[in-house]
Amino acid sequence: MVHFVGAGSGAPDLITVRGMRLLQEADVVIYAGSLVNPALLEYCKEDTEIHDSARMHLEEVLAVMKRAESEGKTTVRLHTGDPSIYGAIREQMDALRECGIAFDICPGVSSMYAAAAALQVEYTLPEVSQTVIISRAAGRTPVPEKEDLPKLAAIGATLVLFLSAGQTAQVQKALLQGAYTEATPCAIVYKASWPEEKILRGTVGTLPEMAEQNGITQTALIVVGDVLGNDYALSKLYDKHFTTGYRKGE
Repeated sequence: MVHFVGAGSGAPDLITVRGMRLLQEADVVIYAGSLVNPALLEYCKEDTEIHDSARMHLEEVLAVMKRAESEGKTTVRLHTGDPSIYGAIREQMDALRECGIAFDICPGVSSMYAAAAALQVEYTLPEVSQTVIISRAAGRTPVPEKEDLPKLAAIGATLVLFLSAGQTAQVQKALLQGAYTEATPCAIVYKASWPEEKILRGTVGTLPEMAEQNGITQTALIVVGDVLGNDYALSKLYDKHFTTGYRKGE
């Protein structure tokens, strides 16, 4: 059996209880060493066989899984954050299906939520933004043409960019082609929830400067949108004049 486990955003205590238990029971762990906090491996048994997938290609990862399965062992494939976001798990799952190896997925706390917690913001504010776009800038790995950043930026919603901290000048140019302006609030959160977490606040106009001055080129999220500002409407849910299914408004 193979368990795909979301490691959470970085802090060892932000893994789910289920994910922690799966690590404690695993015979083999394959973890994304370039992104996952190695402190999470302390949950493993002393004799757990551990592999760092940062130094492996897909066929090598699958070979470890197949061997473990043939030996009747349990494998945890430990991915950063939640494995459904930039986790590259689809290709692994399809390969396991072809081999007849059973697997399941344990969700995790995405770094986008840890970033919101660090910034103490709500991504969806009444009359400001009710939509969150998760994306990335095109780089060595392209994005579909219909999802070019300027097109997404045209919406003006809350924008959370992964894998883009090393391309802030490109990101800025794309954002300014959309609904954002140089004055639109923007933040960079480096290693959200890790001990070395760093929070940078500014605007779209200062985005490249923020990254350059702090030497941030990777392992950071870019958050853009007016939800980072101070103006918003109060929620109707708790408005005493608003009738809900549980209480009558005054």
